[in-house]
Amino acid sequence: MASQDWVDKDFYKILGVPKDASDADIKKAYRKLARKFHPDQNHNDAAAEKQFKDISEAYSVLSDPEERQQYDAIRAMGSGARFTAGGPGGPGGAAGFEDIFGNLFGQTAGRTRGGFRGSDLPPEFADLFGGGGYPSGGGFPGYSAPPRKGADRTASTSISFAGSIRGTTIGLREPSGEVIDVRIPAGIRDGQKVRVRGKGQSGPAGNGDLMVTVNVKPHPFFQRDGDNIRVHVPVTFPEATLGAQIEVPTVTGETVKVKIPAGTPSGRTLRVKGRGVRTAKGTGDLLVTIDVVVPQNLNKDAAAAVEAFANATQEANPRSGLAEKARL
Repeated sequence: MASQDWVDKDFYKILGVPKDASDADIKKAYRKLARKFHPDQNHNDAAAEKQFKDISEAYSVLSDPEERQQYDAIRAMGSGARFTAGGPGGPGGAAGFEDIFGNLFGQTAGRTRGGFRGSDLPPEFADLFGGGGYPSGGGFPGYSAPPRKGADRTASTSISFAGSIRGTTIGLREPSGEVIDVRIPAGIRDGQKVRVRGKGQSGPAGNGDLMVTVNVKPHPFFQRDGDNIRVHVPVTFPEATLGAQIEVPTVTGETVKVKIPAGTPSGRTLRVKGRGVRTAKGTGDLLVTIDVVVPQNLNKDAAAAVEAFANATQEANPRSGLAEKARL
C-alpha cells in the first residue's frame, strides 16, 4: 500500500537513519523515538503527538520489505509521482494514512477520549512500553496502561477536644464486622483528614486508602485558634486595678502563672508563649483574655469601701469627651 504523501515525506530522515539502514537499525531508531514522543510522556503536547504519528507511519512503511521497496521506488521517481488514497483492495492496493494504522492495529485509526483506538499490537511492539497493547478505554498503540490501585473510600468520626490535643486511636467498624483502627495524630484540627493506607477498595495494583474526616467536639473552656489556644479568665476589680499574678489552666493539664499588669481593662488579651497546641511543626501560644468581674452582692463593709473609692476618684471621668466623639 502506498500513502498519498509518500513523495513529500522522508521516512528515513524522520527516523534518523540512512537509506541503507538495516531492519534492526530501523527498529532500534523507532523504539527510541517512540519512547521520547509517546503522548503519555507528553500530555497535551500537540507537536509531540504529531511527531509520534510521523515516526509510527515511517516505521510501518520501512519495517515492511515490500512497502519499503515501493516507497524507495516512489521516492526515486521524484515529486512528479502521486498516489490517490483508496480503501484496502483499491487501485494498486493504495491506502491513506488512516488505513495504514487501521491495518496495523486491527481497526480504523482515530482519536478517542483515551487516545488512538487499537487493541492488538504486533509482536515486534509487544514489549515497547511494557505490554502487548492498550486495554479497553483507549490509548496509543504500543502502550499498556499500568495497573491502578483501587478507589479510595471516605468516612468521618468525632473525637473529644482532649483527643485532638493529645492524639488518640479510634475504631471504625465495617459492615462485615471488621474494626479498622485509625490513629489520630496529636494536634489535629477540626475537619482535617487522616489517611489509612490499604483500607480502600481493591484493585489490580492493590487496595486504595481510607480517608477519615475528623470532627473535634468543642470544649467549654479552651477554644482553638490555629495552633493557639484562647481562654477567658475572670479577675476581680482589685486584681485588674492593682495588678496581680494568677494561675491559668493549659491544655496539657498543668497551670501557668500569668502576670496581670496594674490597670488592666476588661477584654485585654495577654499572650503566654509556647503554651498552645503542640504539633510536628511547632507549638502555638496561650491567649488569655481578661474579664473583670463586677461583684453582684456586696456586704456593708464592701459597699462602704466602694463608696470611699468612688469619692476618692470622683474627678476621674471615663466618659470625658464621649459627646464630642458621638457628634454627627
